[in-house]
Amino acid sequence: MKKLLLAGMLGSTLFAVSCSSVKKAETSQNQKSDFLQLKGDWEIVSIDYDKGYKIKPFDEGADAQCFVGSHWRLIPNNYTGAYTLSGGGACPAFTQPIKFEVKNGSSFMFKKIADGTKAKQNTVGYSLNIINQAKDQFSLEQNVPFEGNTIRVVYNFQRAGMK
Repeated sequence: MKKLLLAGMLGSTLFAVSCSSVKKAETSQNQKSDFLQLKGDWEIVSIDYDKGYKIKPFDEGADAQCFVGSHWRLIPNNYTGAYTLSGGGACPAFTQPIKFEVKNGSSFMFKKIADGTKAKQNTVGYSLNIINQAKDQFSLEQNVPFEGNTIRVVYNFQRAGMK
């Protein structure tokens, strides 16, 4: 009788573990699907933040408004991409290669890759929260600490095309 009870408990444990594995696989597939939706060309259409602060995103030395209209290419199958500022006025024109990843379907992390360096040599990067993700738009939220406060910066992206 003890063996039968033990076998029954073992069977129900294996069933629970297998169901858990299926649920984890489904969650993983959903996150991968969300991640792959980021593939393609995107444009920052607006940036929301407290205009009382002067924001210079991603240590570029350029005002946040220079990033409005910037082009971002994201290639999820090899985790690479780039963003391009077109310049004009006081805004610089340049293209910055990046290496990125999405964690838990909600965190977009990237690091800039300098010419002649490999991604693993660069240990500094940026972590932003993915919010409001849809097929043709998404937003990235960055919480920047400043003098004991947190400044919330939201970059709103719209799909520019697929290649």
